[in-house]
Amino acid sequence: MPFLRDSLALMRALALVSASAGLLVHAFTLPAAAQSGTVAVTGDGTSRLLGPPSVGDDGKAGDKITGKKGRKKSSSAHGKDTETASREESFEPISGENAIAALVNDEPVTGFEVDRRAILLSGASVQNQAKANFQAIVKNPKTTQRLKALLNQVVQANPGKSRDEVIAIFEKRKKEFGISLQREAFQSARKSALPAMRKKALEELIDEKLKLQEAKKQSVTIEDSEINRVLTGIAERNKMTLDQFKKQVGGSLDPMKSRIRAALSWNEVVRRRFGPLINVNTKDVDKLVAEATGTPQADVELQLQLVKIMLPKKMEEHGIAQRIEDAEKIRSRFSDCKSTATAATGVPGAKFEVLGKKKSSTIPEPTRTLLLNASDGEMLPPTVGDGAVELYVVCSRDAVQTALEKRTAAENQLKQKEFEVMAQRYLKDLREDAHIEYR
Repeated sequence: MPFLRDSLALMRALALVSASAGLLVHAFTLPAAAQSGTVAVTGDGTSRLLGPPSVGDDGKAGDKITGKKGRKKSSSAHGKDTETASREESFEPISGENAIAALVNDEPVTGFEVDRRAILLSGASVQNQAKANFQAIVKNPKTTQRLKALLNQVVQANPGKSRDEVIAIFEKRKKEFGISLQREAFQSARKSALPAMRKKALEELIDEKLKLQEAKKQSVTIEDSEINRVLTGIAERNKMTLDQFKKQVGGSLDPMKSRIRAALSWNEVVRRRFGPLINVNTKDVDKLVAEATGTPQADVELQLQLVKIMLPKKMEEHGIAQRIEDAEKIRSRFSDCKSTATAATGVPGAKFEVLGKKKSSTIPEPTRTLLLNASDGEMLPPTVGDGAVELYVVCSRDAVQTALEKRTAAENQLKQKEFEVMAQRYLKDLREDAHIEYR
């Protein structure tokens, strides 16, 4: 019997449609092609490199900031990367492709550049909104009605086919339908997000023009191979090939290349100008390490010697006093770590030991604190230990590798903060000195 006349089968199919509508949220995720600009940038400092550059002055649309005039037209250090950017299929520019959004020392920032950068900046917010839009679309009763209509179309277009054949065709159409809903959700989210991002994108592009112009003046050149290395690193951290990453950000890497080129160029410009002036205080490093670890001396490794004057199991109080007096005699003979063994020679019951390197964390209190506070080449006052009078000697100390790494990281962190402050001031000066005209 033809499927269209099998009322029982049709009822089952319609039940399948109702279940399908509820499962669409779980069955589909936003496809890579629809997630333009939504890329997690992590690891090795690249996220900092690609983060929004600091803006010295927030100009308002329509304002004109005028500094030195009469400058010759300056071209971007990265040529026409953004002018050759390929559009993604569903991209609709907010402004004209060739419209000029701003002039920076007579160098234009086009509307197309602004739109592309706005897409790049709005990636995360667009993705979250698109997911919310998609769930709202799927839960809408009209979506179930559209699925039922789709099933009827499949049934009517395939008379005489078996129930399983028709359901297989419907499943394929249902998947295509789900993808179309995803595109609808994403385009709606992007349309609402981009206008708010255009001002931020414009200011970022103005800053980049200034940075690249300054880099050109100082003959700073960033090779394409370096930019490709950074892009490849980002793609690998997101577990993608470069081609997959390209699709993920909308089919063109030009906006991200421009951003990377400006960031690398600017870092080199600031480093050349302010690098020798950046200095951090050792106390500030110590404080930062202490705040991070809570135990700034826990990883110190001490080079130790020990002299023990053994006590008999049964000894009167005056006998202990005698051993302490002998210990003080050894201290008086001691001058440095090379003299310890000689200083202990001739003292009854005295035994000299080279303990070697010991982590401070393995030494019990109060001896640990005494050793940490002692100077290198110092013998501590005698203490009565387990069956002996003890004389510890600190010959030297070293920071364990982990401690050195923490100090290096803390020092770099402080230098980076100072570097960023100088970079922001430098950029602010460039903006105040530039001729910026908003269109």
